[in-house]
Amino acid sequence: MIGFVFAESKRRIEVKKAAEIGKVVKGVLKVGVFVNQPLKEVQEIAEICNLDFVQLHGEETPAYCHLVGRPVIKAFRVGLDFTLEKSKEYQVDWLLLDSFTPGQYGGTGMTFDWQSMQEIAHQIHRPVMIAGGLTPENVGAAIAVLSPGGIDVSGGVETDGKKDIEKIQKFMIAARRAENGGILC
Repeated sequence: MIGFVFAESKRRIEVKKAAEIGKVVKGVLKVGVFVNQPLKEVQEIAEICNLDFVQLHGEETPAYCHLVGRPVIKAFRVGLDFTLEKSKEYQVDWLLLDSFTPGQYGGTGMTFDWQSMQEIAHQIHRPVMIAGGLTPENVGAAIAVLSPGGIDVSGGVETDGKKDIEKIQKFMIAARRAENGGILC
């Protein structure tokens, strides 16, 4: 998957530019990242960019998620108020577990306590993705503890705010090794 951030962020991309990139990338699912944006705006951007998924990082309700009209990845900030019961209210395609930092909706570079979420993550009956402070050095441990269906990384593969191809390669090697029980395939 390739993610396009349409929320207020240092990583925000213009809709026109995301649509251009989306037309040339092949064999990769396109995800739009949004935070508390009007439903109509999300739907319009999803249509213009031909998004495969809409990833929601704010306080979007279960009803909002249902009305998006595309597959949804709903992010939950793992903190004191996250529960398995709350996640069950959302009939979405993926749940994304991210770190909690008051006043921020992601992109903090902080991890959450993977061990404390291990039991809950295995009880969620839909695909789970993890995010939050993942790097080439720690992604293997996160995968070993949580066995997610997917991982979401951005800042952990950057140098001076730009994607770093060497870090991306190291991240992918570490993730594949962890997924395959320590054997790189």
